[in-house]
Amino acid sequence: MKLIYCILSVLFFSSFFLKDDVQVGLNIGDQAPEIEMMDPEGKMLKLSDYRGQIVLIDFWASWCGPCRMENRHLVKTYEKFKEVVFPGKKSIFFKKKTKGFLVFNVSLDKNAASWKKAIEQDQLNWPTHVSDLQHWNSSAAKLYQINSIPSNVLLDANGIIIGKNLRGKALDKKLESIRLKSEEKSGGYELIDNLE
Repeated sequence: MKLIYCILSVLFFSSFFLKDDVQVGLNIGDQAPEIEMMDPEGKMLKLSDYRGQIVLIDFWASWCGPCRMENRHLVKTYEKFKEVVFPGKKSIFFKKKTKGFLVFNVSLDKNAASWKKAIEQDQLNWPTHVSDLQHWNSSAAKLYQINSIPSNVLLDANGIIIGKNLRGKALDKKLESIRLKSEEKSGGYELIDNLE
């Protein structure tokens, strides 16, 4: 009984002392604001449901030529990093591993058919596409103060903003630098299939 009391006491008090006082905001180091929107099939998706992965919030639209060109590179980046295990958050009890890279697409489209067609044409094969079909009045675009697209925000596994507007090789370089930090500490990186 004393052992259980001791363990519970440590967990209780450590929750107070180990809390990260991170504010919700749009700056590097801030907790990313929540996005909750429908996917193309009408299912509600929440950004916070993907904690534990490196997430790129990508603002785009089917009618945006530069977005569609950037999608070509984004597909390659996703395929390269989707199963890479990145370093995670440390605690006094364990070190979590971050399970891969995910793109959370936020579309500024008005027309659902055009949005869905662009996802298919550009082969955006990740499962996280959302939109409220409000064009520039998109609640997520307003929340993140998006004034032009393409635009993106990179989050760590805890939902903390670690990069903004990383496109093309700059995004690959950032992801590679995060992966290398993991490799330096572990002697190599693993694929998700190797996690227990």
